[in-house]
Amino acid sequence: MPIRSTTPLSGLFRRSPFKPIQEHMRIVFSCICLVPPLFDAIYLKNSSQIQELADQISTLETDADKIKSTFRLNMPTSLFMPVDRKDLLGLISDQDSLADTAEAISQIVTYREMVVPEGLKKPLDELLEGTMEITSEAKEMIERLDELLEVGFGGREMEKVTAMIARVRRSEHNIDHIIHRTRKNLFKMEAQLDPVSVMFWYKIIELVGKLSDQSENIADRILLFLSK
Repeated sequence: MPIRSTTPLSGLFRRSPFKPIQEHMRIVFSCICLVPPLFDAIYLKNSSQIQELADQISTLETDADKIKSTFRLNMPTSLFMPVDRKDLLGLISDQDSLADTAEAISQIVTYREMVVPEGLKKPLDELLEGTMEITSEAKEMIERLDELLEVGFGGREMEKVTAMIARVRRSEHNIDHIIHRTRKNLFKMEAQLDPVSVMFWYKIIELVGKLSDQSENIADRILLFLSK
């Protein structure tokens, strides 16, 4: 079930400057979690389900935007913590870009009826599975920010997060190979497909891959926290 924010941002700031970022990431992740079901609906050519999921993604993207905007407006100009204000603002922007990309995917498949070529389904599923693993790892790192703060961004908790960052980087490299194979499969089928559909499928593949890139950006941002 999609996560909706019910906690006032001022209350979150009083508990921890990371709380709004975590709240934002939970909504963003709920948005990303609707992408695989969206593709299932595309496979089944279920237009009503496609529209319903696209509407849910749009609603969650709007919720995430509201938290991001409120975060920027209400964030204290100085925080007594080993993280720069500009880095926190950068982190929430990195997170927000994930929701933007999910919405971009959903918009394409609602504007145009997309039929999945038989030879494209398997690599697409592999790409979606790998993408969900990376975004899930990014979310888990965000959830650990409070623990990192408590130990001064060091110790065993830092080692755990550093290992997670390394896994995200390895996984993103693997995603690059999956994207390459997916594009090769599509290239082989181009002659049998409508040219406009081919163009949109290349764009969709690019956007799904972009989710992994953006998740890696979050990991890199957290690595920056650890290195300061």
